[in-house]
Amino acid sequence: MTDEERLVADFRATGLTVGPHPMQYRREEMKKMWIYRASDLAQIPNGRRIRVGGCVIARQRPGTAKGMMFMSLEDETGIANAIVAPDLLQKNRVLLISERFLMIEGILQNQDNVIHIRAERVSPLRITQAETASHDFH
Repeated sequence: MTDEERLVADFRATGLTVGPHPMQYRREEMKKMWIYRASDLAQIPNGRRIRVGGCVIARQRPGTAKGMMFMSLEDETGIANAIVAPDLLQKNRVLLISERFLMIEGILQNQDNVIHIRAERVSPLRITQAETASHDFH
């Protein structure tokens, strides 16, 4: 089996893979796109514009968040959290609700080791055809 065939079979059978994370297979491509790994974020200064990417593992829109969406993206090194403002959500609703892998570009906020990206742009990432699933609360 190719790596892609194994990923598809793993996710179809078990909902996960025991092999490398799908993002690991595309890391060189991600580096060329200036997409940081989740594990890199703690070393990046507050306020810097960056890109992160990964498998969407959670989407949340609490009623108390004034229309904000909170997302968690997983890569081979960990989890990056992003905040999507209501106007960006409205403009990219289908993309943000349905895509399994996303690239998020925005401003890194790193205050007291609480790290997240305030999203300014979002794009789909074509990583794998494997049917990953997220935990969505919206």
